Order: sequence, then C-alpha cells, then structure tokens
Amino acid sequence: MTQPRVSVLSHTTCELGEGPTYEAATDTLWWFDILGRKLLEYRFATGTETVHALPEMASALGVVDSGRHLIFTESGLYLRDTASGRLDRVAEIEADNPVTRSNDARVHPSGSFWLGTMGRKVEPKAGSVYWYRAGEVRKLFDGITIINSICFSPSGEIAYFADSRENRLWRVGCDPETGLPAGEPEIFLDHQGQPGSIDGSICDADGNIWNARWGTGRLDAYDPQGARFASIDVPASQCACPAFVGPKADRLVATSSVIPADKHADDPEGGKTFIVDFPVRGVLEPKVVL
Repeated sequence: MTQPRVSVLSHTTCELGEGPTYEAATDTLWWFDILGRKLLEYRFATGTETVHALPEMASALGVVDSGRHLIFTESGLYLRDTASGRLDRVAEIEADNPVTRSNDARVHPSGSFWLGTMGRKVEPKAGSVYWYRAGEVRKLFDGITIINSICFSPSGEIAYFADSRENRLWRVGCDPETGLPAGEPEIFLDHQGQPGSIDGSICDADGNIWNARWGTGRLDAYDPQGARFASIDVPASQCACPAFVGPKADRLVATSSVIPADKHADDPEGGKTFIVDFPVRGVLEPKVVL
C-alpha cells in the first residue's frame, strides 16, 4: 500500500504515552503519560494542548457526560471533573497491591469498562482484566503479564485483549448488553517469534483491528479473520496505541513512548503523538455507565 502522510499532532514527549480517547462532544483528544503522571488534552477546534498533572499514575478514561470522565489509575477508578480537575474515588482496583498499576482499558458498547492491570516492573503474570459497570467490579481474567489491545467489535459481541509479553491476541465472545464474556478466550493472532510486540488496538466499524506494533514503529490493520491488510509506518519505534478521531471517526492518531529515556537520542520522535492521514471507518467511543 502507499504509505499515508503521518505528522506530529503533539510534540509533548511522553515517557509512556497511552490511552488515547476522542471525545466527540468537545472535539478533544485525551491521553496519558503513565509514568509521567500526566493527562494530556488536545482541542482540535483551536489546536491547543493542555497538560494536567495527576496525583498518581493513570492510563485510560471513559467519558461519562459533558463534564465528567471516569479515570483508571494505579489504585482504581476516579470520577474527574473536567472543569476543576477534582478526583473522587468510585471503585478500588488492586489499591492494596503495591506490585501492580493500571494499563490498557476500553469502554464496551454496552457502557461497561474493561480495565487491565500489570506489574510495575513487568512482573510475570501479575496482571488481570476487570469489568466495571454501574458501580460493580468483577475480575474476568488473571495471569497476564502485559495487558494490551482491549477492544470490541462494533456490535459488542466480540472482545479482544493481548498479553504483549507472550505476543498473542485473544478473542472471546461477549454479551452485547452487559459486556461480560460469554465463553473462553481463544488465540486470534499469534505473533510469537515475530518482530515487535502487540500493543494497543481499536476496532473500526467493519470489525477490523488496528494495532500498534511496539518496537517496530508501525500500525497494522487486520480483518475479522486475522488477515493483515495494511501496515502504516510511524516515526517512533515504540508506537503504543491508536484511536479514531474526528466527528465522523474517520482519522487515526497514535501515541508513542520513550522507554528507556536514554533511547531518545536514537528515536528523536519517540514519545510524541501522531495523526495519520489515512481514511478509516472508525467508531466513536461509547460513554461509560457510571
């Protein structure tokens, strides 16, 4: 395929740029520097960016309404007032476990929130996947080292998630009304032995999976049968997570990272956030049911 134009959306360098979420009502992209304890905000209408300091590491958010987000942090879920930045705890998730922190997460079409944890020092099999909806938290899966790629088919009938350490992407049936698993996970993509590792993913309106391949500077697209049909080069080797942006969800952005920090000299664009000039049939993020 002809490589599309990829340009820098945000020049702010994130040590670990993750969790991009587009809020259509305000035409705003939100994302996190997990290790830097920062929430970043980019308003497309004005081209302005704001960096918000956070009291602890956070990695993802779900939109509740026009003035509130549900933030996933190292100790659990917090309701954040977007005007004041005030945080109010909603639910604890591994708050008493000093080994783990939050990582990948995404809102299911039903409004439930799938939330993944992992070891702060990448401790083997320390992570888990949780489900949250309307005040209830359930553990879904455990024994995961680096949780990534949580995403859902447009109907909500399929969920995906990956262990980046194992370099495998799983697929599991879902109840579209609740977002709860309706079976046992099966391997969808097995990239063991291949360059890079499966990182963040998102599903488009046709059920295709757009995946950031960590360590290769690439976004890959797979059809619902697992066949790769597109690869887009990104000028940062540690491309971390994509998101659809725009009122029609027809453009892509991708976050990136610079871990370790001394790698930056060899990866000067690392840690920046990019916009990809490639037409996609994305879907807008659903709101989380608080």
